[in-house]
Amino acid sequence: MAMTLNVPSIKCEGCGETITKEIKTHDANATVNVDVDKKTVEVDSSMSEESVKEAIAVAGHEVA
Repeated sequence: MAMTLNVPSIKCEGCGETITKEIKTHDANATVNVDVDKKTVEVDSSMSEESVKEAIAVAGHEVA
């Protein structure tokens, strides 16, 4: 399922790498695209939206 989430706590590429790594821990085949300027995370994954939000939270970020 493809989704775009607003994550206002993203400040740099390192944040994006941390989020990507955490999502891929749960779904190795997920496609993750983090846009630092727009503060968005695009995810195409078999995970539910709620699971993706939880993974982002575990990575230390908050979904708006």
